[in-house]
Amino acid sequence: MNIHSTAVIDSGVELDPSVKVGPFTVIGPGVKIAAGTEVGPHCFIEGNTRIGRNNRIGGFVSIGTPPQDLGYKGEDTRLEIGDDNVIREYVSIHRATTKESRLTRIGNHNMLMAYVHIAHDCSLADHIIMANGAALAGHVEIGERVTMGGMVAVHQFTRIGSHAYIGGMSGISKDVPPFVILSGVRNRMRITGINRIGLKRCGFDKETIRDLSDAFVLIFKTPDLLLKDALEKTVAEFAHRPEVMYMVEFFRAQSRSGVIRSGIDD
Repeated sequence: MNIHSTAVIDSGVELDPSVKVGPFTVIGPGVKIAAGTEVGPHCFIEGNTRIGRNNRIGGFVSIGTPPQDLGYKGEDTRLEIGDDNVIREYVSIHRATTKESRLTRIGNHNMLMAYVHIAHDCSLADHIIMANGAALAGHVEIGERVTMGGMVAVHQFTRIGSHAYIGGMSGISKDVPPFVILSGVRNRMRITGINRIGLKRCGFDKETIRDLSDAFVLIFKTPDLLLKDALEKTVAEFAHRPEVMYMVEFFRAQSRSGVIRSGIDD
């Protein structure tokens, strides 16, 4: 009774009995959908795709389709979507290529607004908000509680740190550090400060936000210090603060495109 009479569902699909499927939706072989998930009308879901519990999938969504990659030759790659996500109308999420782990992954409690695109081999953590028309190229990694404005475009192989806030219409071609507010396009990207409002909403205490703000000054607003020296000084002053150490390690980790350092690289 939960499946509309016009829906087309392959005999190899595994649906929990509580899953709801709207009219004219097509679900191909290899798909598994867990309890409580609702799939809207005119959706297309295929491939080696796993969708978790209590997701809300809007109309005209495309999930698990092959990657838009010239090197892909039909290999068995995967897409995994966690629990309690809101995926609005016309969103597209692609399976992975064979170039890394063969997995595109969406975590839990994320909101993907209308026309969002998630390309192959991306990895999204939890509690992420992507506003209308935001798009990720392949191999993008996003930490938890990141917020993106409308029409943000993220270049392939880019990392975005947890709790970052990216303004609408931004074009991201370098890694975005955690906890910051950023907007701009390519060589005009600029970080304006710590995402104080977002951190407060997530329950960060005043002392942690203060230490992040002070560390921000050392790393981003001290042009007379080389990055290496700025990070060493930050560690010396804030080694007790895990959040600051996460920011430091984000800079120290291997990066394909470099990390944005506002006021110095902009």
